[in-house]
Amino acid sequence: MANTGNLDAAIEKLLNVEKQMRLAGDVAGTRKAATDILQLCFEARAWKTLNDQIVLLSKRRGQLKQAVTAMVQQAMQYIDETPDVETRIELIKTLNSVSAGKIYVEIERARLVKKLAKIKEEQGLIAEAADLMQEVAVETFGAMAKTEKIAFILEQVRLCLDRQDYVRAQILSRKISPRVFDADTSKEKKKPKEGDNVVEEPAADIPSLLELKRIYYELMIRYYSHNNDYLEICRCYKSIYEIPSVKENPAEWIPILRKICWYLVLAPHDPMQSSLLNSTLEDKNLSEIPNFKLLLKQIVTMEVIQWTTLWDTYKTEFENENISGKSLGEKAAEDLRQRIIEHNILVVSKYYARITLKRLAELLCLSVQEAEKQLSDMVVSKALVAKIDRPMGIVCFQTVKDSNDVLNSWAANLEKLLDLVEKSCHQIHKETMVHKAALKV
Repeated sequence: MANTGNLDAAIEKLLNVEKQMRLAGDVAGTRKAATDILQLCFEARAWKTLNDQIVLLSKRRGQLKQAVTAMVQQAMQYIDETPDVETRIELIKTLNSVSAGKIYVEIERARLVKKLAKIKEEQGLIAEAADLMQEVAVETFGAMAKTEKIAFILEQVRLCLDRQDYVRAQILSRKISPRVFDADTSKEKKKPKEGDNVVEEPAADIPSLLELKRIYYELMIRYYSHNNDYLEICRCYKSIYEIPSVKENPAEWIPILRKICWYLVLAPHDPMQSSLLNSTLEDKNLSEIPNFKLLLKQIVTMEVIQWTTLWDTYKTEFENENISGKSLGEKAAEDLRQRIIEHNILVVSKYYARITLKRLAELLCLSVQEAEKQLSDMVVSKALVAKIDRPMGIVCFQTVKDSNDVLNSWAANLEKLLDLVEKSCHQIHKETMVHKAALKV
Protein backbone atom coordinates (compact mmCIF):
# COMPACT_ATOMS: atom_id res chain seq x y z
CA MET A 1 0.00 0.00 0.00
CA ALA A 2 2.90 2.31 0.91
CA ASN A 3 4.49 1.63 -2.48
CA THR A 4 1.20 2.44 -4.21
CA GLY A 5 0.96 5.71 -2.26
CA ASN A 6 4.52 6.65 -3.17
CA LEU A 7 3.84 5.83 -6.84
CA ASP A 8 0.66 7.94 -6.90
CA ALA A 9 2.47 10.85 -5.23
CA ALA A 10 5.38 10.63 -7.69
CA ILE A 11 2.97 10.47 -10.66
CA GLU A 12 0.99 13.47 -9.32
CA LYS A 13 4.20 15.46 -9.00
CA LEU A 14 5.31 14.58 -12.54
CA LEU A 15 1.84 15.39 -13.92
CA ASN A 16 2.15 18.92 -12.52
CA VAL A 17 5.60 19.25 -14.13
CA GLU A 18 4.19 17.93 -17.43
CA LYS A 19 1.35 20.49 -17.29
CA GLN A 20 3.75 23.40 -16.73
CA MET A 21 6.02 22.26 -19.58
CA ARG A 22 3.06 21.67 -21.93
CA LEU A 23 1.53 25.10 -21.30
CA ALA A 24 4.96 26.69 -21.77
CA GLY A 25 5.32 24.85 -25.11
CA ASP A 26 8.52 23.09 -23.99
CA VAL A 27 8.65 19.99 -26.23
CA ALA A 28 11.70 18.32 -24.62
CA GLY A 29 10.41 18.91 -21.08
CA THR A 30 6.88 17.62 -21.81
CA ARG A 31 8.29 14.53 -23.52
CA LYS A 32 10.64 13.86 -20.59
CA ALA A 33 7.86 14.24 -17.98
CA ALA A 34 5.47 11.94 -19.91
CA THR A 35 8.06 9.21 -20.46
CA ASP A 36 9.20 9.42 -16.80
CA ILE A 37 5.60 8.75 -15.64
CA LEU A 38 5.46 5.64 -17.84
CA GLN A 39 8.89 4.51 -16.59
CA LEU A 40 7.72 4.80 -12.96
CA CYS A 41 4.63 2.69 -13.65
CA PHE A 42 6.72 0.09 -15.50
CA GLU A 43 9.32 -0.19 -12.72
CA ALA A 44 6.50 -0.59 -10.16
CA ARG A 45 4.94 -3.23 -12.49
CA ALA A 46 1.63 -1.32 -12.16
CA TRP A 47 0.22 -2.32 -15.55
CA LYS A 48 -3.30 -0.99 -14.98
CA THR A 49 -1.91 2.38 -13.81
CA LEU A 50 0.36 2.41 -16.89
CA ASN A 51 -2.64 1.98 -19.21
CA ASP A 52 -4.62 4.66 -17.36
CA GLN A 53 -1.72 7.14 -17.49
CA ILE A 54 -1.17 6.57 -21.25
CA VAL A 55 -4.85 7.38 -21.93
CA LEU A 56 -4.85 10.33 -19.49
CA LEU A 57 -1.69 11.93 -20.90
CA SER A 58 -2.79 11.52 -24.53
CA LYS A 59 -6.16 13.21 -23.82
CA ARG A 60 -4.78 16.26 -21.98
CA ARG A 61 -5.69 19.60 -23.52
CA GLY A 62 -3.24 20.79 -26.18
CA GLN A 63 -1.05 17.70 -25.79
CA LEU A 64 2.05 17.89 -28.01
CA LYS A 65 2.47 15.42 -30.88
CA GLN A 66 6.08 14.75 -29.91
CA ALA A 67 5.03 13.75 -26.38
CA VAL A 68 2.38 11.31 -27.66
CA THR A 69 4.88 9.79 -30.13
CA ALA A 70 7.51 9.37 -27.40
CA MET A 71 4.93 7.78 -25.05
CA VAL A 72 3.73 5.27 -27.62
CA GLN A 73 7.30 4.35 -28.65
CA GLN A 74 8.37 3.90 -25.02
CA ALA A 75 5.29 1.87 -24.05
CA MET A 76 5.89 -0.43 -27.05
CA GLN A 77 9.19 -1.49 -25.47
CA TYR A 78 7.27 -2.72 -22.39
CA ILE A 79 4.99 -5.08 -24.39
CA ASP A 80 7.44 -8.02 -24.31
CA GLU A 81 8.03 -7.46 -20.55
CA THR A 82 4.37 -8.04 -19.59
CA PRO A 83 3.74 -10.94 -17.18
CA ASP A 84 0.91 -12.65 -19.12
CA VAL A 85 -1.00 -12.58 -22.44
CA GLU A 86 -4.05 -10.75 -21.00
CA THR A 87 -1.89 -7.85 -19.75
CA ARG A 88 -0.05 -7.75 -23.09
CA ILE A 89 -3.31 -7.61 -25.07
CA GLU A 90 -4.67 -4.89 -22.75
CA LEU A 91 -1.54 -2.74 -23.21
CA ILE A 92 -1.58 -3.19 -27.02
CA LYS A 93 -5.30 -2.25 -27.13
CA THR A 94 -4.64 0.87 -25.01
CA LEU A 95 -1.82 1.96 -27.33
CA ASN A 96 -4.02 1.19 -30.36
CA SER A 97 -6.82 3.42 -29.07
CA VAL A 98 -4.34 6.23 -28.34
CA SER A 99 -2.67 6.04 -31.78
CA ALA A 100 -5.93 5.58 -33.77
CA GLY A 101 -6.47 8.41 -36.26
CA LYS A 102 -3.11 10.09 -35.50
CA ILE A 103 -0.99 10.25 -38.64
CA TYR A 104 2.23 10.93 -36.69
CA VAL A 105 2.06 7.50 -34.97
CA GLU A 106 0.63 5.48 -37.91
CA ILE A 107 3.75 3.29 -38.22
CA GLU A 108 3.66 2.45 -34.50
CA ARG A 109 -0.04 1.58 -34.82
CA ALA A 110 0.67 -0.76 -37.77
CA ARG A 111 3.34 -2.55 -35.71
CA LEU A 112 0.97 -2.83 -32.73
CA VAL A 113 -1.79 -4.32 -34.90
CA LYS A 114 0.72 -6.84 -36.30
CA LYS A 115 1.70 -7.90 -32.74
CA LEU A 116 -1.94 -8.24 -31.69
CA ALA A 117 -2.73 -10.28 -34.83
CA LYS A 118 0.18 -12.62 -34.04
CA ILE A 119 -1.19 -13.21 -30.51
CA LYS A 120 -4.68 -13.91 -31.94
CA GLU A 121 -3.18 -16.34 -34.47
CA GLU A 122 -1.30 -18.19 -31.70
CA GLN A 123 -4.64 -18.53 -29.89
CA GLY A 124 -6.10 -20.12 -33.05
CA LEU A 125 -8.30 -17.11 -33.95
CA ILE A 126 -7.10 -16.78 -37.57
CA ALA A 127 -10.26 -15.00 -38.80
CA GLU A 128 -9.92 -12.34 -36.07
CA ALA A 129 -6.21 -11.91 -36.83
CA ALA A 130 -6.95 -11.47 -40.56
CA ASP A 131 -9.69 -8.89 -39.85
CA LEU A 132 -7.34 -6.94 -37.56
CA MET A 133 -4.57 -6.82 -40.19
CA GLN A 134 -6.96 -5.69 -42.95
CA GLU A 135 -7.96 -2.60 -40.94
CA VAL A 136 -4.54 -1.06 -41.67
CA ALA A 137 -3.74 0.20 -45.19
CA VAL A 138 0.07 0.48 -45.01
CA GLU A 139 0.42 1.32 -48.72
CA THR A 140 -0.65 4.90 -47.85
CA PHE A 141 2.08 5.35 -45.19
CA GLY A 142 4.71 7.66 -46.66
CA ALA A 143 7.19 7.37 -43.79
CA MET A 144 7.22 3.55 -43.60
CA ALA A 145 10.16 1.71 -45.18
CA LYS A 146 9.38 -0.16 -48.42
CA THR A 147 10.45 -3.56 -47.05
CA GLU A 148 8.25 -3.13 -43.97
CA LYS A 149 5.24 -2.21 -46.14
CA ILE A 150 5.76 -5.30 -48.31
CA ALA A 151 6.21 -7.55 -45.24
CA PHE A 152 2.97 -6.20 -43.73
CA ILE A 153 0.94 -6.74 -46.93
CA LEU A 154 2.40 -10.27 -47.30
CA GLU A 155 1.29 -11.02 -43.73
CA GLN A 156 -2.23 -9.85 -44.69
CA VAL A 157 -2.17 -12.15 -47.75
CA ARG A 158 -0.93 -15.13 -45.68
CA LEU A 159 -3.70 -14.76 -43.10
CA CYS A 160 -6.33 -14.53 -45.88
CA LEU A 161 -4.96 -17.73 -47.45
CA ASP A 162 -4.98 -19.43 -44.01
CA ARG A 163 -8.67 -18.60 -43.62
CA GLN A 164 -9.24 -19.64 -47.30
CA ASP A 165 -10.43 -16.17 -48.33
CA TYR A 166 -8.89 -16.39 -51.81
CA VAL A 167 -10.71 -13.38 -53.30
CA ARG A 168 -9.39 -10.97 -50.65
CA ALA A 169 -5.94 -12.59 -50.83
CA GLN A 170 -5.79 -11.79 -54.57
CA ILE A 171 -6.94 -8.18 -54.02
CA LEU A 172 -4.27 -7.65 -51.34
CA SER A 173 -1.52 -9.32 -53.40
CA ARG A 174 -2.17 -6.84 -56.24
CA LYS A 175 -0.99 -4.02 -53.96
CA ILE A 176 2.54 -5.36 -54.50
CA SER A 177 4.04 -4.93 -57.97
CA PRO A 178 6.53 -7.75 -58.80
CA ARG A 179 8.81 -5.06 -60.31
CA VAL A 180 9.52 -3.75 -56.81
CA PHE A 181 11.65 -6.86 -56.10
CA ASP A 182 13.96 -6.10 -59.05
CA ALA A 183 15.05 -2.74 -57.57
CA ASP A 184 18.78 -2.39 -57.10
CA THR A 185 19.30 -2.29 -53.31
CA SER A 186 23.07 -1.77 -53.65
CA LYS A 187 22.63 1.85 -54.76
CA GLU A 188 23.22 4.46 -52.10
CA LYS A 189 20.13 6.03 -50.60
CA LYS A 190 19.65 9.65 -51.56
CA LYS A 191 19.49 12.15 -48.74
CA PRO A 192 15.94 13.52 -48.38
CA LYS A 193 15.49 17.10 -49.49
CA GLU A 194 13.98 19.70 -47.22
CA GLY A 195 10.21 19.22 -47.05
CA ASP A 196 10.36 15.52 -48.10
CA ASN A 197 8.95 12.77 -45.88
CA VAL A 198 11.71 11.12 -43.83
CA VAL A 199 11.45 7.35 -44.31
CA GLU A 200 11.97 5.47 -41.07
CA GLU A 201 14.26 2.46 -40.80
CA PRO A 202 12.37 -0.87 -40.90
CA ALA A 203 11.91 -2.92 -37.72
CA ALA A 204 14.69 -5.39 -36.85
CA ASP A 205 12.61 -8.51 -37.67
CA ILE A 206 11.79 -7.41 -41.27
CA PRO A 207 13.40 -9.69 -43.93
CA SER A 208 15.50 -8.33 -46.82
CA LEU A 209 13.94 -7.53 -50.22
CA LEU A 210 15.11 -10.82 -51.81
CA GLU A 211 13.73 -12.84 -48.87
CA LEU A 212 10.43 -10.99 -49.25
CA LYS A 213 10.48 -11.82 -52.98
CA ARG A 214 10.63 -15.52 -52.17
CA ILE A 215 7.86 -15.23 -49.53
CA TYR A 216 5.67 -13.33 -52.05
CA TYR A 217 6.01 -15.97 -54.77
CA GLU A 218 5.50 -18.85 -52.29
CA LEU A 219 2.22 -17.23 -51.20
CA MET A 220 1.20 -16.73 -54.85
CA ILE A 221 1.93 -20.44 -55.50
CA ARG A 222 -0.51 -21.26 -52.65
CA TYR A 223 -3.12 -18.97 -54.25
CA TYR A 224 -2.71 -20.34 -57.81
CA SER A 225 -2.66 -23.96 -56.53
CA HIS A 226 -6.23 -23.41 -55.29
CA ASN A 227 -7.32 -22.69 -58.92
CA ASN A 228 -4.91 -25.25 -60.49
CA ASP A 229 -3.45 -22.44 -62.63
CA TYR A 230 -0.37 -24.42 -63.67
CA LEU A 231 1.19 -21.77 -65.93
CA GLU A 232 1.09 -19.07 -63.22
CA ILE A 233 2.52 -21.53 -60.66
CA CYS A 234 5.34 -22.27 -63.12
CA ARG A 235 6.03 -18.54 -63.55
CA CYS A 236 6.19 -18.11 -59.75
CA TYR A 237 8.72 -20.95 -59.44
CA LYS A 238 10.68 -19.42 -62.33
CA SER A 239 10.90 -16.12 -60.40
CA ILE A 240 12.11 -17.96 -57.25
CA TYR A 241 14.65 -19.83 -59.42
CA GLU A 242 16.06 -16.46 -60.62
CA ILE A 243 16.92 -15.32 -57.05
CA PRO A 244 20.78 -15.25 -56.80
CA SER A 245 20.92 -17.09 -53.43
CA VAL A 246 18.83 -19.94 -54.92
CA LYS A 247 20.87 -20.17 -58.15
CA GLU A 248 24.11 -20.50 -56.19
CA ASN A 249 22.90 -23.51 -54.19
CA PRO A 250 22.24 -26.76 -56.19
CA ALA A 251 20.34 -28.23 -53.21
CA GLU A 252 17.78 -25.43 -53.66
CA TRP A 253 17.58 -24.90 -57.43
CA ILE A 254 17.36 -28.57 -58.49
CA PRO A 255 13.96 -29.20 -56.74
CA ILE A 256 12.65 -25.84 -58.05
CA LEU A 257 13.77 -26.61 -61.62
CA ARG A 258 12.03 -30.01 -61.39
CA LYS A 259 8.81 -28.24 -60.35
CA ILE A 260 9.17 -25.76 -63.23
CA CYS A 261 9.42 -28.70 -65.66
CA TRP A 262 6.37 -30.48 -64.21
CA TYR A 263 4.18 -27.38 -64.27
CA LEU A 264 5.28 -26.52 -67.81
CA VAL A 265 4.12 -29.94 -68.97
CA LEU A 266 0.85 -29.61 -67.00
CA ALA A 267 0.06 -26.13 -68.37
CA PRO A 268 -2.28 -25.94 -71.41
CA HIS A 269 -0.60 -25.19 -74.75
CA ASP A 270 -0.47 -21.46 -75.52
CA PRO A 271 2.18 -18.89 -76.66
CA MET A 272 3.31 -18.06 -73.09
CA GLN A 273 3.71 -21.78 -72.23
CA SER A 274 5.61 -22.38 -75.46
CA SER A 275 7.96 -19.43 -74.78
CA LEU A 276 8.68 -20.62 -71.21
CA LEU A 277 9.21 -24.18 -72.47
CA ASN A 278 11.85 -23.10 -74.99
CA SER A 279 13.64 -20.77 -72.54
CA THR A 280 13.77 -23.55 -69.91
CA LEU A 281 15.21 -26.00 -72.48
CA GLU A 282 18.03 -23.54 -73.16
CA ASP A 283 18.96 -23.48 -69.45
CA LYS A 284 22.36 -25.15 -68.95
CA ASN A 285 21.35 -26.34 -65.47
CA LEU A 286 18.74 -28.64 -67.04
CA SER A 287 21.54 -31.05 -68.00
CA GLU A 288 21.84 -31.84 -64.25
CA ILE A 289 18.41 -33.50 -64.41
CA PRO A 290 18.52 -35.38 -67.78
CA ASN A 291 15.14 -37.11 -67.25
CA PHE A 292 13.34 -33.78 -67.21
CA LYS A 293 15.33 -32.46 -70.18
CA LEU A 294 14.17 -35.50 -72.14
CA LEU A 295 10.56 -34.91 -71.00
CA LEU A 296 10.57 -31.29 -72.21
CA LYS A 297 12.22 -32.29 -75.51
CA GLN A 298 9.42 -34.80 -76.09
CA ILE A 299 6.83 -32.07 -75.56
CA VAL A 300 8.63 -29.67 -77.94
CA THR A 301 9.22 -32.30 -80.67
CA MET A 302 6.27 -32.65 -83.06
CA GLU A 303 5.93 -36.41 -82.64
CA VAL A 304 3.21 -38.55 -81.10
CA ILE A 305 3.97 -39.47 -77.46
CA GLN A 306 2.83 -42.89 -76.19
CA TRP A 307 1.06 -42.13 -72.88
CA THR A 308 1.61 -45.57 -71.33
CA THR A 309 5.38 -45.47 -72.03
CA LEU A 310 5.70 -41.92 -70.70
CA TRP A 311 3.70 -42.71 -67.52
CA ASP A 312 5.74 -45.86 -66.81
CA THR A 313 8.96 -43.84 -67.14
CA TYR A 314 7.92 -40.86 -65.00
CA LYS A 315 5.30 -42.31 -62.62
CA THR A 316 7.72 -42.67 -59.67
CA GLU A 317 9.16 -39.16 -60.22
CA PHE A 318 5.65 -37.72 -60.45
CA GLU A 319 4.40 -39.39 -57.26
CA ASN A 320 7.52 -38.43 -55.29
CA GLU A 321 7.28 -34.74 -56.24
CA ASN A 322 6.33 -32.70 -53.18
CA ILE A 323 4.59 -29.33 -53.46
CA SER A 324 4.19 -27.58 -50.07
CA GLY A 325 4.48 -30.95 -48.33
CA LYS A 326 1.87 -32.62 -50.58
CA SER A 327 2.24 -34.73 -53.74
CA LEU A 328 0.93 -33.43 -57.08
CA GLY A 329 -2.18 -35.63 -56.67
CA GLU A 330 -4.65 -37.50 -58.87
CA LYS A 331 -6.05 -34.32 -60.45
CA ALA A 332 -2.58 -33.38 -61.71
CA ALA A 333 -2.02 -36.94 -63.04
CA GLU A 334 -5.30 -36.71 -64.98
CA ASP A 335 -4.33 -33.26 -66.30
CA LEU A 336 -0.93 -34.65 -67.42
CA ARG A 337 -2.68 -37.34 -69.46
CA GLN A 338 -4.96 -34.67 -70.91
CA ARG A 339 -1.97 -32.52 -71.98
CA ILE A 340 -0.30 -35.49 -73.70
CA ILE A 341 -3.54 -36.23 -75.62
CA GLU A 342 -3.81 -32.55 -76.65
CA HIS A 343 -0.14 -32.59 -77.77
CA ASN A 344 -0.77 -35.71 -79.86
CA ILE A 345 -3.88 -34.22 -81.53
CA LEU A 346 -1.86 -31.08 -82.45
CA VAL A 347 0.89 -33.29 -83.92
CA VAL A 348 -1.68 -35.24 -86.00
CA SER A 349 -3.24 -31.97 -87.24
CA LYS A 350 0.23 -30.86 -88.46
CA TYR A 351 0.84 -33.97 -90.54
CA TYR A 352 -2.68 -34.86 -91.76
CA ALA A 353 -5.18 -32.84 -93.74
CA ARG A 354 -7.79 -35.66 -93.46
CA ILE A 355 -7.78 -38.74 -91.25
CA THR A 356 -10.34 -41.37 -90.19
CA LEU A 357 -11.56 -41.27 -86.59
CA LYS A 358 -10.54 -44.90 -86.18
CA ARG A 359 -6.93 -44.20 -87.18
CA LEU A 360 -6.87 -41.06 -84.99
CA ALA A 361 -8.06 -43.11 -82.01
CA GLU A 362 -5.29 -45.67 -82.68
CA LEU A 363 -2.62 -42.95 -82.73
CA LEU A 364 -3.96 -41.44 -79.49
CA CYS A 365 -4.34 -44.89 -77.78
CA LEU A 366 -8.01 -44.04 -77.03
CA SER A 367 -11.44 -45.39 -77.94
CA VAL A 368 -13.20 -43.76 -80.94
CA GLN A 369 -15.76 -42.05 -78.65
CA GLU A 370 -13.07 -40.63 -76.34
CA ALA A 371 -10.92 -39.47 -79.29
CA GLU A 372 -13.96 -37.68 -80.76
CA LYS A 373 -14.72 -36.03 -77.37
CA GLN A 374 -11.13 -34.83 -76.90
CA LEU A 375 -11.00 -33.44 -80.45
CA SER A 376 -14.36 -31.67 -79.98
CA ASP A 377 -13.16 -30.08 -76.70
CA MET A 378 -10.04 -28.71 -78.43
CA VAL A 379 -12.11 -27.30 -81.31
CA VAL A 380 -14.49 -25.61 -78.83
CA SER A 381 -11.52 -24.08 -76.92
CA LYS A 382 -10.15 -22.87 -80.32
CA ALA A 383 -6.86 -24.74 -79.82
CA LEU A 384 -7.20 -26.02 -83.43
CA VAL A 385 -9.57 -25.97 -86.41
CA ALA A 386 -11.19 -29.28 -87.44
CA LYS A 387 -14.44 -30.70 -88.82
CA ILE A 388 -15.77 -34.20 -88.19
CA ASP A 389 -17.85 -36.05 -90.78
CA ARG A 390 -19.53 -38.48 -88.37
CA PRO A 391 -21.39 -40.69 -90.95
CA MET A 392 -18.13 -41.17 -92.90
CA GLY A 393 -15.97 -41.17 -89.74
CA ILE A 394 -13.49 -38.68 -91.21
CA VAL A 395 -11.79 -35.71 -89.54
CA CYS A 396 -10.74 -32.79 -91.76
CA PHE A 397 -8.11 -30.42 -90.32
CA GLN A 398 -8.13 -28.00 -93.26
CA THR A 399 -9.95 -24.70 -92.91
CA VAL A 400 -12.55 -24.06 -95.61
CA LYS A 401 -11.72 -20.78 -97.35
CA ASP A 402 -14.52 -18.47 -98.45
CA SER A 403 -14.67 -16.99 -101.95
CA ASN A 404 -12.89 -13.74 -100.93
CA ASP A 405 -9.90 -15.63 -99.48
CA VAL A 406 -9.63 -17.82 -102.59
CA LEU A 407 -9.79 -14.75 -104.86
CA ASN A 408 -7.18 -12.90 -102.77
CA SER A 409 -4.74 -15.84 -102.81
CA TRP A 410 -5.27 -16.22 -106.62
CA ALA A 411 -4.56 -12.50 -107.13
CA ALA A 412 -1.43 -12.71 -104.95
CA ASN A 413 -0.15 -15.73 -106.90
CA LEU A 414 -0.83 -13.96 -110.21
CA GLU A 415 1.11 -10.90 -108.98
CA LYS A 416 4.09 -13.12 -108.06
CA LEU A 417 3.99 -14.72 -111.53
CA LEU A 418 3.98 -11.35 -113.30
CA ASP A 419 6.89 -10.21 -111.09
CA LEU A 420 8.89 -13.26 -112.16
CA VAL A 421 8.09 -12.65 -115.87
CA GLU A 422 9.16 -8.99 -115.53
CA LYS A 423 12.44 -9.94 -113.78
CA SER A 424 13.17 -12.57 -116.49
CA CYS A 425 12.56 -10.00 -119.29
CA HIS A 426 14.84 -7.51 -117.51
CA GLN A 427 17.65 -10.10 -117.21
CA ILE A 428 17.33 -11.07 -120.92
CA HIS A 429 17.41 -7.39 -121.95
CA LYS A 430 20.49 -6.81 -119.73
CA GLU A 431 22.38 -9.76 -121.29
CA THR A 432 21.49 -8.52 -124.78
CA MET A 433 22.80 -5.03 -124.04
CA VAL A 434 26.04 -6.37 -122.57
CA HIS A 435 26.91 -8.66 -125.47
CA LYS A 436 25.30 -6.41 -128.11
CA ALA A 437 23.91 -9.48 -129.73
CA ALA A 438 21.01 -8.86 -132.11
CA LEU A 439 17.97 -10.99 -131.40
CA LYS A 440 16.98 -13.20 -134.23
CA VAL A 441 13.30 -13.28 -134.81
